[in-house]
Amino acid sequence: MAVRDRLLAVVVAVVWGLNFPATALALDHFPPFLLAAVRFSLLAIPTVLLVPRPRIPFHRLVLVGVGLGILQFGFLYLGIVAGMPSGLASLVLQASAPFTVLIAGVWLRERVTRRQGIGIAIAVLGLAAIAVHRSQAAALLPVVLTLCGALGWALGNVATRRAQAPNPFHLTLWWSIVPPIPMFVASFVFEGPARIGTALGTAFTASALPADLGLLYIVVLASLVGYGIWTNLLSRYPSSIVAPFSMLVPVVGVLASWLAFGEVPDAVEVVAGVVVVGGVLVASLTRRARPAGAEPGLQSEPGPALSAGAGAGAGAAPR
Repeated sequence: MAVRDRLLAVVVAVVWGLNFPATALALDHFPPFLLAAVRFSLLAIPTVLLVPRPRIPFHRLVLVGVGLGILQFGFLYLGIVAGMPSGLASLVLQASAPFTVLIAGVWLRERVTRRQGIGIAIAVLGLAAIAVHRSQAAALLPVVLTLCGALGWALGNVATRRAQAPNPFHLTLWWSIVPPIPMFVASFVFEGPARIGTALGTAFTASALPADLGLLYIVVLASLVGYGIWTNLLSRYPSSIVAPFSMLVPVVGVLASWLAFGEVPDAVEVVAGVVVVGGVLVASLTRRARPAGAEPGLQSEPGPALSAGAGAGAGAAPR
């Protein structure tokens, strides 16, 4: 993976880490299903009017939207409302990385190298250490709901990789058309017309300003910037290379929640966070290929095309 692309993946991790306190602020005013419906409606309406639809089969577009939009955020928002602290949510959701690698191995037959397996194992150990240490911070139900969100994210990651959209940013925008209607229906059934009316009717009052700013962050930075870069990376590299970077998100999420809400990390969490970062770095490094005829010790870094081909070519190529 090129150095520039690694840096972009880290930028996504920072943007998504800050997304968790922003989401917590938005959920103080909007109920979870309504928040998801409004979030994706704000993206879907201008997308349909202004952006060409990506040239991929429509069912693949729907599958990406179901995984990334409906399952991931529906369950994540429910988990936070059910009592999952935002910092801990940023941690548990990163179970998506090993989920992605496993699903990609089965669905796309992507090969997981020994280095990637070791790196992911190290990062998972770091995540597990934080989870065990903070296991008393949330009841079982919020944890289960957030894990379901992580599984949805993993399915969306692999569906994105399989879609192979010619313009990844167009795919990022167009999958946002999938969640609004199902989420509005869920909001109407489970949250009720009265609650919907109250939330929307007071959305532009002074008391709702923090929630509005949180929603703006979610739509512009987390969705447009974060998923735009992420989708581009998934279109050019195997899922097993890109997914481990998501494990950096809880490091940022825990720190941001500490600053925003006083969820103070202690020494165990700091050390475990360093372990997570180290695991991601190990998983993302690719073995340097030695050119033909080169002397031992003289090696060159493979470019993105070689890295992507190594994973996708291990089995049937994504279509």
